[in-house]
Amino acid sequence: MKVMVIVKATEATEAGVLPTEEHFKAMGAFNEELVNAGIMLAGDGLRPSRHGRRVAYTGAAPQVIDGPFAETRELVAGFWLWQVRSVDEATEWLKRAPFLPGDVVEIRPFYTEEDFGEVFTPELRAQEQRLREQIGQAD
Repeated sequence: MKVMVIVKATEATEAGVLPTEEHFKAMGAFNEELVNAGIMLAGDGLRPSRHGRRVAYTGAAPQVIDGPFAETRELVAGFWLWQVRSVDEATEWLKRAPFLPGDVVEIRPFYTEEDFGEVFTPELRAQEQRLREQIGQAD
């Protein structure tokens, strides 16, 4: 099962406050454990929302909205992609992560082909597989 682990933004991350050297070391050690266990597929931190944009599809033409965005608790500060056996396994790994008091992290499973049922036709499956191969993400 592939999951995205979403690190929620805080006032500090939105202000651009970077982690301390100790926190970088602790998170680096945790990431190394994830990689060595074959769990971590990818992961990165995101710049504050003032560096981002949203595109809202509200009418005839998309509307571009420059950051920063007001609702900090709804923003993402970083992410991992993990390959795990279950959400419970991801939860157990995440409980070991060196986050700070007040941090919030969310685990969200990816859809699988089976989740889409009959609407995901053999033709659509073949197209999806071809695209994954082109970008180097074949399962």
